[in-house]
Amino acid sequence: MNEKVRVLGEQVLSNNWGLVKKTTIELKRRNGEWQRQERETYDRGDGAGVLLYNRAQRTVILTRQFRFPVFAHGEHATRGDPGTRGDLGTRGDPGWLIEVVAGKLDGDHPVTTAKKEAEEESGYRVHDVELVMSAYMSPGSVTEKLSLFLAEYDADSKVSAGGGLEHEGEDIEVLELGIDAALEMIASGEIADAKTIMLLQHVRLKGIL
Repeated sequence: MNEKVRVLGEQVLSNNWGLVKKTTIELKRRNGEWQRQERETYDRGDGAGVLLYNRAQRTVILTRQFRFPVFAHGEHATRGDPGTRGDLGTRGDPGWLIEVVAGKLDGDHPVTTAKKEAEEESGYRVHDVELVMSAYMSPGSVTEKLSLFLAEYDADSKVSAGGGLEHEGEDIEVLELGIDAALEMIASGEIADAKTIMLLQHVRLKGIL
């Protein structure tokens, strides 16, 4: 038994798209007292994300797709001046996010998932992926831990148009952007996805691009 946490009971609230549970615990506070708490967790399994980059061209491959929770939150995927970078098709579409390639592990190793999702979503087949970090994205309620990777691509890596799997409800636009433009899109709010921000800032901080 954990010396600081006692699990008293749990209740499954939903088990559809993901598993939602309410758990009653006792948590030992720093003053030695035990406090009863109720917490809800959302579990869809762990995942992997990968930023594809071309060192010579100083470009990255990102994706754009619909995310219902963002839509339900009532925010637009983009903010800032309408009319700039309109060729990306991102202006005025609530719920669409620009992201790195990513997906659920579904029992696979994170490296396997990163390579598989890169090909399915972006159309690029990569052979070598480098682990950058593993991180919890929303630890207050979501159990998911993401493994985040980098992988180099070039013109010869392109094997299909990408776009994701239709039977999984994916309809993904593939974007090739210069690293400077991508970083500017973080500042403008056009890129608001945490894993994408982390990987883009990593390649800049490490001098990779």
